[in-house]
Amino acid sequence: MAEFLDISTTVDDRSVAERIARAAVEQRVAACARIHAVESVYRWKGDVETAAEFVVELKTTAARREAAEALIRELHTYELPEILVRPILGGSSTYLDWVADEVS
Repeated sequence: MAEFLDISTTVDDRSVAERIARAAVEQRVAACARIHAVESVYRWKGDVETAAEFVVELKTTAARREAAEALIRELHTYELPEILVRPILGGSSTYLDWVADEVS
């Protein structure tokens, strides 16, 4: 079985989130993408900031990780884009088979 991953990034513009999500699926670096609206609190350049943002989650395989990260860096607008990679430890085998098929 392939190693499955959930790769996420955060952006400040819904259209950028949609562009990353759509490109990832169209280019088969992710089987699907989810976009969540969130409010973030973080320290940036010495100041504590609060911002409305959008999290983009990509479901993919370890084999497509580098391509997914490269796509995020290419389309992202932040000086320092957040790219987090989390392993998917289990799940429905039919769903995970579908993820593998969609990115191969």
